[in-house]
Amino acid sequence: MSTKAIRHLTEADPHLGAFIQRAGVIRIRPDRTRTPFVSLVRAVVSQQLSGKAAGTILQRVLALFPAGRFPTPAEILRVQPDALRAAGLSRQKVTYVRDLAENAVAGVVPTRMEIEAMRDEEIVERLTRIKGVGRWTVEMLLIFGLGRPDVLPAHDLGVRKGFALVHAQRKLPTPEQLSRFGERWKPHRTTAALYLWRAVDAERAPAGR
Repeated sequence: MSTKAIRHLTEADPHLGAFIQRAGVIRIRPDRTRTPFVSLVRAVVSQQLSGKAAGTILQRVLALFPAGRFPTPAEILRVQPDALRAAGLSRQKVTYVRDLAENAVAGVVPTRMEIEAMRDEEIVERLTRIKGVGRWTVEMLLIFGLGRPDVLPAHDLGVRKGFALVHAQRKLPTPEQLSRFGERWKPHRTTAALYLWRAVDAERAPAGR
């Protein structure tokens, strides 16, 4: 988290700046060991599940492959769909995971080296063509996988709740309203999003902690 980003956000949005001062420094360390394919499969498995449930299912899926390691796209396609279903994936998620694997084999899902050279919107446009991969999923890849500095997941409920908390608003902003307001945070919208998530965590924390 750069001093420059915090200074810009504080000047552009005093309400957010006041929260940043209370919350302190947030550090994000992108996981650069994962390929885009691995990150997207993990995101699909996790959709609409708690972290614990998603982790359990993912481990069962990995157990289908040698040494429990993450499979290649070709290895996923060689596994029978019924085996993936037995590991805990819904029928829909089996379809999504297999479609991801097919697109990776076809070169639609970029390699780690390829994606580093791509612009954010180029990545979003390319990956959201794939069944089961929406904009939010790609935005999580951009933030936590690639460490891109100017990503605002305007449809994310936590980000919208955080905005309402920081700005003492009763109603959540619509994604469109949040996107418009977020223009003033450029080019540090990822940092803004991280603090809005932190605001929700702080509100949930027991008193005195």
